[in-house]
Amino acid sequence: MLPPKLQKKLAARVKNDSLRSLTQSSELVDLASNDYLGLSKVPEIAKTASTLLKAQKQTAHGAGGSRLLTGNHSLYPICEQTVALFHNRQSALLFNSGYDANIGFFQAVLQRGDIILFDQYIHASIRDGIQMSHAKAYKFAHNQLDDLEKQCQWARDNKAPDGQLYIVTEAVFSMDGDSPDLKAIAHLATRYQGLLIVDEAHATGVLGKKGEGLVAQLGLEDQVFATLVTFGKAMGVHGAAILSDYDLRTYLINFARSLIYTTALPPHSVAMIVAAYRYLGAQGSSVSPVAQLEQYITYFKQQITAFQLEAYFIASDSAIQVAVIPGVDRVKALSRKLEQKGYDVKPILSPTVTEGQERLRFCLHSFNRPNEFRDVLQAVAKALM
Repeated sequence: MLPPKLQKKLAARVKNDSLRSLTQSSELVDLASNDYLGLSKVPEIAKTASTLLKAQKQTAHGAGGSRLLTGNHSLYPICEQTVALFHNRQSALLFNSGYDANIGFFQAVLQRGDIILFDQYIHASIRDGIQMSHAKAYKFAHNQLDDLEKQCQWARDNKAPDGQLYIVTEAVFSMDGDSPDLKAIAHLATRYQGLLIVDEAHATGVLGKKGEGLVAQLGLEDQVFATLVTFGKAMGVHGAAILSDYDLRTYLINFARSLIYTTALPPHSVAMIVAAYRYLGAQGSSVSPVAQLEQYITYFKQQITAFQLEAYFIASDSAIQVAVIPGVDRVKALSRKLEQKGYDVKPILSPTVTEGQERLRFCLHSFNRPNEFRDVLQAVAKALM
């Protein structure tokens, strides 16, 4: 039986109708998954991975140990070079997941006396990594440059003599779908001698001509200390990497606990990452799934306007389009109505978002169809009348 304190926490979730449970994937129209380009279902990627495994004579089902022991098989350097070149960075260091990469990076890099300024909507994995460090952390208002600059001025005057200032944001925020003015933030980081960190989990494979992400799209590679890219979303596979210079990579290999103390990814998983990148890199710029997704994002936004839903939707140029529908009961009821019409659109509830900011999150894909966007938004408009 659960201890009383844990029972109380579960009971509170039941009372406010926010208890989570695990569900199976459905046959509904997918407007919920992070598989933005549909790469998880491309047979060519699996075939390329199989060919690569044979070429490298990798037949094991598992890595057999951590990367510092026996798990650093021959596919790792191939993969890390492929990822680094694609994103135009010096080096890449693979982790088992985006969560592992973030907690490992922030736990290892942030030191006593350092100050980190983070966007108030930053991902939970970054918050957890910061909490594992000894640095002082302060949030700034979401995407608000004036507030960030005030915090930078305060940090400059209050950090320890040997302390380092860090600034962290996301290229695309997972619960709002919006993006920061990354050029302006990079300028502030330089002005206040801060080091900029960018989480590109929802921008990898989506932004840029071939999905290189926002940092590369804006030409900011030399102004960003570290970038997180993940492979379980638009890349359609699994794992993550920290992009940086060689010195930071060496440091993380020595001090990132989530890399040191875990079994490495098996050869098949790493081969799939290489294959996904090769597939995306080989696509023509005008017919690629990245270009198709960009067109669909524009169309979806046009339909938001056509159905007069602008007051509900947060402005976004990404594959994540969000309609704020306050109230747990209300947003869950609307999600169920859409499910009955054949659409999988997930409600996002507190405490994932602030109470009163519950929302429907539409995840757009290159494999969706324009009529699906039109019909689902028409259903939303009718339900909100």
